[in-house]
Amino acid sequence: MKAVLEGTVIAEADDAETILIEGNHYFPTTALRQGELVESPTPYTCPWKGVCQYYSLVLDGTTHKDLVWAYPTPYPTAIEKVGRDFSGYLAFDPSVQVGR
Repeated sequence: MKAVLEGTVIAEADDAETILIEGNHYFPTTALRQGELVESPTPYTCPWKGVCQYYSLVLDGTTHKDLVWAYPTPYPTAIEKVGRDFSGYLAFDPSVQVGR
């Protein structure tokens, strides 16, 4: 599975390493290949997953605001619902092409 932004692979992982939640592929943090994540102050709390942390992605000197998000400490009921611990896994804005 790859996450591609403007022709650049920014994350890559085996399908078995990603987690599909609500149509979004969540990648382990070790899958990030290009770019630097910068914590964003944008607040969001999902009613069933918990507190979300947004990140801006700096790629080739360009900052893409709030392009990436993660749930550092999802609710235990969310982990149970998903069937896997997705703490800290990264998901990407729809402007990032995710696929094989």
